[in-house]
Amino acid sequence: MIAQMRDIVANELAPTMTPDQPGGLAAALYAGRHVEFFNYGFADDATRRPVTPDTLFNLGSLRKPFEATLVALGSLRGELRLDDRLPKYLPELTGDYVRRVTVGHLATHTSGMLLPTDHPPWPNDSFSRARFIDMFNALEPQAGEAPGKQRVYSHACYVLLQLVLERCYDAPIATLFEQRILGPIGMNATSLPERGEDNRAVMDAAWMQRVVQGYSDQGMAIGPPGNQQSYFDFPGAGQMFSSARDLATFVAACVDGRSVDPHLREALRMTQRETFSVDDKFGQGMAWETVHLPDATIVDKPGGLNNASGYLGLVPIRQIGFVLLANRGEYPHEIVRYKILPALAKLVASH
Repeated sequence: MIAQMRDIVANELAPTMTPDQPGGLAAALYAGRHVEFFNYGFADDATRRPVTPDTLFNLGSLRKPFEATLVALGSLRGELRLDDRLPKYLPELTGDYVRRVTVGHLATHTSGMLLPTDHPPWPNDSFSRARFIDMFNALEPQAGEAPGKQRVYSHACYVLLQLVLERCYDAPIATLFEQRILGPIGMNATSLPERGEDNRAVMDAAWMQRVVQGYSDQGMAIGPPGNQQSYFDFPGAGQMFSSARDLATFVAACVDGRSVDPHLREALRMTQRETFSVDDKFGQGMAWETVHLPDATIVDKPGGLNNASGYLGLVPIRQIGFVLLANRGEYPHEIVRYKILPALAKLVASH
């Protein structure tokens, strides 16, 4: 069956990574306690450095399930509550609307809050922590939004969630990731580096040699390798980096979890549960989205920047996990949600 699975994946991915397409692609399939890797193209077109399972990619919003896991873990351990209002951790949040928002609302994108950094026209400036807080304090509902009553995807709300977690535990978000998730699961190639003055990740030379060059969907190089884009000019607000091999370990823990600490295993499951129904087809969990298709219910998280694309997909009932990382913007990751994962789930169900 593994050979059939490989064919399903390769037949969909190969046409998207022809030689005239910029950059490369690393994918990983976890199924039946077995991992298969798929590598295409180049980490850097100029040097012709090939993509491998250990190439490091910018994760963009694939970082969000890690914050969500910290929230779930804290909830299970009694260290925080999903219905805690934000001023409990950030008393500087004094605005009429934001004071009513809870930790759970942030984690499930149901706060109803959006900042200018969440949608076009994209701002050109960056925001200090104080200005970031001020924007939330000034926020008023635009179309009758109320905490918990709608699903509005917001990157800024996850940056706010980072600040809540850092205040709750009195530790930097990178330390919390490492101590509570990455270390226990055995992910040793995933990091949230600080951002240097040149907006590059602060990494040692050996790690930087594994990082991709990012490209636009038209093939233009955007930023140097290790480029960390952020509107937010305070620590921990840049991007995580990881490899297909390391993220395969993460999705395996999400759908299998046999070798994971019981609290962490339950936290990973908790993040995947649909807590808000958008419509008959789509739902929202903690960072993860739920997609109800005829052949499978898929739990997934897409992510992307102008020079990176990523996707994590789970079919929990079939213990299937999928990782896709591309070093170009606008990669068509929907093929995993709508073609690859349903076909894999159907194959597993038939055996």
